[in-house]
Amino acid sequence: MSIIELAEVRKTYPLGKTEVQAVKGVSFRIERGDFISIAGPSGSGKTTILNMIGLVDRPSGGEVLIEGKPTSKLADRELTTLRHETLGFIFQSFNLIPVLNVRENVEFPLLLGAKRQPRKEAAEWVDFLIEEVGLSDWKGHRSNELSGGQRQRVAIARALVTKPKIVLADEPTANLDSATGEQIIELMKKINRDLETTFIFSTHDAKIVDIADHVVRLRDGLVTENFRRERAGAEA
Repeated sequence: MSIIELAEVRKTYPLGKTEVQAVKGVSFRIERGDFISIAGPSGSGKTTILNMIGLVDRPSGGEVLIEGKPTSKLADRELTTLRHETLGFIFQSFNLIPVLNVRENVEFPLLLGAKRQPRKEAAEWVDFLIEEVGLSDWKGHRSNELSGGQRQRVAIARALVTKPKIVLADEPTANLDSATGEQIIELMKKINRDLETTFIFSTHDAKIVDIADHVVRLRDGLVTENFRRERAGAEA
């Protein structure tokens, strides 16, 4: 079973007295463990699709299924629970909390969920993730003391702290120089391999598209290309 399926998903937005069709009947499946790039020019619909997969926006038509569960009929409370327990988010603007240090930023999502881990287990997991992203020596530093690449590493660890099955990343390298961006891509690929976390990217970055094992290309709200590379086996 696919971990995510989009079935004839549409999204329209009001613009004055007219409607803009941002997504026009898009269908594709994402398998568990995919490292997938949703690529396309500005206005192609890729961020809109990421927002619908991330349950922060509802489709105007069609269905988004997560682990076979249709999400269109879920109440807001159920969507919030599913979002917190299943999804992690990485943003191009990092979205760190300035008054918190690295460790506190990574730990923060654990304080929001209904399910609480034992304190020792949670602390060990936070420390493990900080070590994985190479910031063990920076635990006590606040975000304004970090470089852009370090901030994005904190954001990656924070996205993983709830042990999500799926991580969504909206242009995660957009605010980084090319060398740092490559390091961040390699780090996320390593986590994808080591933890079998499904990564879904909305991106212009050709390097992410090149390293992805599943690529969906969009133009004008429609899928123009949908293919898998050798790692994932059969064609999508």
